[in-house]
Amino acid sequence: MEPLLRGRFAPSPSGRMHLGNVFTALLAWLSVRAAGGTLVLRMEDLDPDRCREEYAQVLAEDLRWLGLDWDEGYQMGGPHGPYRQSERTELYAARFRQLEQMGLVYPCFCTRAERLAASAPHRGDGQILYSGRCRSLSPQEREELSRTRRSAWRLAVPDERVSFTDGHLGCYEEDLCRACGDFIIRRSDGVYAYQLAVVTDDGAMEINQVVRGQDLLDSTPRQILLYRLLGLPQPVFYHVPLLLAEDGRRLSKRDMDLDMGALRARYSPEQLVGKLAFLAGLSPTGEPVRPAELAADFSWSKVPERDVIVQTSMFGE
Repeated sequence: MEPLLRGRFAPSPSGRMHLGNVFTALLAWLSVRAAGGTLVLRMEDLDPDRCREEYAQVLAEDLRWLGLDWDEGYQMGGPHGPYRQSERTELYAARFRQLEQMGLVYPCFCTRAERLAASAPHRGDGQILYSGRCRSLSPQEREELSRTRRSAWRLAVPDERVSFTDGHLGCYEEDLCRACGDFIIRRSDGVYAYQLAVVTDDGAMEINQVVRGQDLLDSTPRQILLYRLLGLPQPVFYHVPLLLAEDGRRLSKRDMDLDMGALRARYSPEQLVGKLAFLAGLSPTGEPVRPAELAADFSWSKVPERDVIVQTSMFGE
């Protein structure tokens, strides 16, 4: 007997959701609801400089307005809480110590790219290949450097290829040593990095299906490595196409592209879901529809694999 499907939507409350966030949320919701599974809402608010409780509250209200409910998580509670990463630091510390006891982490005194380590990396942010400089420092060199600055901590990546089969895109493989090198799992300010936190949380919350944007596809091999090292079951991943503006830009919170404030002022929930269903290949016309009406006929085979261009006329005034 197959285990009950447990999926999640895990946004970062760093601003109002935009059309691309809602597109991913809808597909994550449909994939779980079509299978009769459980949906968890988790707030990935690791970065204290960017994430705010008021954003989380608005985000939850926007999901409810759309008709995208959840069974467990933020504002609801459940057996796997807390459901905010900012309240789960002790769990990350325990996993960090586990890796430390295995001799797989080391202090790093370099500064470049550290500021992004607590956030989910996105395509276009730029991938920085770490040279491994601090891995070979002697104990004396580490002690001397520690007098002038606090260290971040990196995972020593083995020289091997990591592959997996994406439920939507098929086979994907990456050589971690050549793609990213040793990556940060704890910043110098003590904040645990996204890669360690998300693996810890999905393992603890028994998540066995992860639906998210294709901008996180190349993070997956790093997370799979952590699942294996920590002895956690690996979920099935589905990476969905990104929504792009007509000039090829990825829709983002930073650019205030079609955020939920503007969308709610212009459309009813059914109208907006209908337009998203059209972009996802789930509706031939984009006519108004409720999420529950889409679940019965949902199939990943209908969802495009490539990024989707959003025509201005579709969301114009």
